[in-house]
Amino acid sequence: MDLTSLSAALAIALGGIAPAIAIGMLASQAMNAIGRNPESAPMIQTNMILAIVFAEAIAIYALVVALVIKFVQ
Repeated sequence: MDLTSLSAALAIALGGIAPAIAIGMLASQAMNAIGRNPESAPMIQTNMILAIVFAEAIAIYALVVALVIKFVQ
């Protein structure tokens, strides 16, 4: 295993862990907020989905960086 494969694997691993934790925390807090105030569920869900999209964008950036590391010599 060469150094580029190791660095690409490390980039996607670390770039995938942080958004996964963030999405878990977002969903947990949104469900807690909806449980406390059910009338505000549509607004909370809209904001939660928007925040999840931004967190997923970080994972996609990590994938792009890993692919660049792997295939650009």
